[in-house]
Amino acid sequence: MTIGKLFILLGIVFIVIGVIWTFVGKLPGDISFKKGNVSFHFPIMTSIVVSIILSLIFFILGKFR
Repeated sequence: MTIGKLFILLGIVFIVIGVIWTFVGKLPGDISFKKGNVSFHFPIMTSIVVSIILSLIFFILGKFR
């Protein structure tokens, strides 16, 4: 696999993630509090999903090295 094809594949993956993120927005495991003019948002589930996706991408990239 050439570097050009790899970038095309990564671009498609990022487009799919962006579309899903746009429609889903906040995942059910995310924590949000708002009291008065203070708000706190901790995206724990989003962080886990992003971590899994990045781990898979780096695993696949490692296979081609």
